[in-house]
Amino acid sequence: MEKERLLAFTDGVIAVIITIMVLEMKVPQDASLGALASVIPVFLSYVLSFVYVAIYWNNHHHFFHLVRRVSGGMLWANINLLFWVSLVPFATGWMGQNHFAAIPTALYGAALLMPALAWHVLQRAIIRTQGSEGALAQAIGRDVKGKVSPASCSHLSMRGSPARSTCW
Repeated sequence: MEKERLLAFTDGVIAVIITIMVLEMKVPQDASLGALASVIPVFLSYVLSFVYVAIYWNNHHHFFHLVRRVSGGMLWANINLLFWVSLVPFATGWMGQNHFAAIPTALYGAALLMPALAWHVLQRAIIRTQGSEGALAQAIGRDVKGKVSPASCSHLSMRGSPARSTCW
């Protein structure tokens, strides 16, 4: 399969994910500036999630500049990543609507952890296809941050703070 098709599909899915997130923000009924205060938690969670999804989109494009051909395993690993990223709007909306309450924020942390794990699976699928001498394997090298990030993400997200639950 051509990698351009995979990239186009991923671009489309991520565009829909971002659209769904922005549609979660309901317009206040009142025309005053004070009415905007009621949507601040939803807006903040949207901004946090937008940046998170944008980082995945950006990194995905950089990733696939190193890929020559796409295998079936890479397709499924990419679908796995998109599945988990597609749950971010739900977790974002629930957390924002509940003003960062503990349980919705913990679910948000899990919704951020799962794409990080899926990202690792996608990395492994690409390296398995290209081999240890492939461009991605060489670029990643001994990426300690990439290996430690999901573990630290899950630990910090369990503390319930939205600021701590964003793991890059």
